[in-house]
Amino acid sequence: MSTSLVHGERRASGPYAELVRLHADCKIKATANRRSRCTATATLNLNALLVFAKVAEANSFSEGARRLRIPVSTASRQVAELEAQLGVRLLERSTRSLRLTGIGAEVLAEARATVDMRENILGLISSQLVSISGLLRISAPPSIANSLITPVVWAFQASYPDVRVHMTVSDRAVNLAASDVDLLVRIGPMKDSSQISRRILTFRDRLLASPAYLKTCKAPETPKELLGHRLLAFASSGPETEWSFVNKSHENGITLPIEPYLSVNDPTSLAAALLAGMGIGNLPSMAVGELVQTGQLIELMPQWRFNTLDVSVVHASSRHVRRPVQEFIRFAAKLAPALFPPCQGIDRAKRKRDDASASDALAVL
Repeated sequence: MSTSLVHGERRASGPYAELVRLHADCKIKATANRRSRCTATATLNLNALLVFAKVAEANSFSEGARRLRIPVSTASRQVAELEAQLGVRLLERSTRSLRLTGIGAEVLAEARATVDMRENILGLISSQLVSISGLLRISAPPSIANSLITPVVWAFQASYPDVRVHMTVSDRAVNLAASDVDLLVRIGPMKDSSQISRRILTFRDRLLASPAYLKTCKAPETPKELLGHRLLAFASSGPETEWSFVNKSHENGITLPIEPYLSVNDPTSLAAALLAGMGIGNLPSMAVGELVQTGQLIELMPQWRFNTLDVSVVHASSRHVRRPVQEFIRFAAKLAPALFPPCQGIDRAKRKRDDASASDALAVL
């Protein structure tokens, strides 16, 4: 093979000239692809990452868009543009469901970290720029007011001393649109789709009795055996109620209608009755930690457990949510799982199905 100099460049001639030219073209294309990928990474759209993360967590474009309060078409376009920018498919779409691809699952993990970092930075900046103050009105049910919401309120006011809080403890339904209440704390599924909710915790009731009661009566081993005992029920709606259980393997469930010997809507009063040996009863996990740890109450039927319940904070659907409301929701979602870790029968609040949310979430039973 010989070479010649043409226009200042050394060119190959002879039978290998075409191979040399193809090799040079490949090097040029590879360099261009690397530059393209670097440019795409450098200009990665964080908003598109946020949309992708919410859609993937909700497993739905419509639900992800609702949580972000954007049109479904916008969410779909943002994800498509992100896939085009990255040059990979992140979601497998069908008419009924979405499924993360392998690379999509990896990108989601990084997207969550990026979104969290973005929200934390914005929160830090906004907290410095704007002093949070004013009156925050909260309505909470008696079952968790003392054990969960009051500690969260105390910690919140320690962090935001200029915020005053008025808390009403009640199980009565509150019309947020027609009242001056800013936030409702509710247990169970939300029925009003016009309201915005964020789940902060998942818990289950625990079935308990005192050692004194168990000295006189054999401990039940199955839900049906409960019918032969004096039952004390935490109930807010009336004297008749039902208990729903699932076995430890989650294979079988049972709902048991009961007529309680004593029913009460205050966990402190019910705990006192249980400690006095009046019977077997249910209490929220948040209310019984020390009583069980110290042996004053004993948890029964280890192979059967109450179904889990979500605790959510709810506010009226509005474009303009006051800063104290925003900060309390964010604060409660972080603090509640820390106050009641999974070892006490509580689930760390994941963004639902959401949220919050969110989130959403697997209960730790």
